[in-house]
Amino acid sequence: MANAYATIVKRQDPPNNGGNNGGNNNGGNNNGGNNNGGNNGGNNNGNGGGAQPTQPPNSQQSGSNSASSTSTSSIPDSVPAGGILMIDPPNTASSSYYKIHPSEFITFRWNFTSLVATPSSLTVVASCPENGNTYPVGPTDGSRNTINGAATQVVWNPYQWQQQPGQPKFAVAEYQLKIYAGDPGARPLPGRLTPYSGTKFGMYLPAAATPLAEWTCTTCSGAVEALSQPAGLSIFMSLVIVLITTMGMLRAH
Repeated sequence: MANAYATIVKRQDPPNNGGNNGGNNNGGNNNGGNNNGGNNGGNNNGNGGGAQPTQPPNSQQSGSNSASSTSTSSIPDSVPAGGILMIDPPNTASSSYYKIHPSEFITFRWNFTSLVATPSSLTVVASCPENGNTYPVGPTDGSRNTINGAATQVVWNPYQWQQQPGQPKFAVAEYQLKIYAGDPGARPLPGRLTPYSGTKFGMYLPAAATPLAEWTCTTCSGAVEALSQPAGLSIFMSLVIVLITTMGMLRAH
């Protein structure tokens, strides 16, 4: 791919007339000075062998500054547009679900495909269609999160981001991961990174612990639930004792 870049250098040499004319002028001035004295030396160019064109004082310096070099790079149209292939989580897997918790860190990993021009930086965000918010993905070191353009992974703690001033709370919903360089709506170009938005994942909040005294069985029948209460259990045990005693008395007769 390195051969796809062309470098053109143009160089312009400074003109040589300044030095030659300068020498001719000096000669004229010297001759004039010898003939007419110091005061008239500046007007004796004609006496020194004909009038010579006067050179600008910085003609040689201007000539050297006019030298320029121009470098241009191009990528052939035959080169496919660059892209991103997700490794973790893979695109072939079902949606992943992540917990919003202080100790829960999420790692997204990817590879680049057909990328010739590496961007200077990448922006990674998670958008939520349910509430319309876009959340930065990555370390909590800036409100607009960007990472190195050659990076192939990012580690994210949604809970930490949620604690940043001005950041909206995460909704328990589905999100879409987006990775792009510069413009999220840029059209595909040969060798340049095409904006990525192919990974979907869910976010949820852990449920708070319920004290045992307040816990009730939501899948149990009404009779079993009644027996789980102290009064119901006492009545049930009394009935069992009466039944056993009655059966014993019947057998004795």
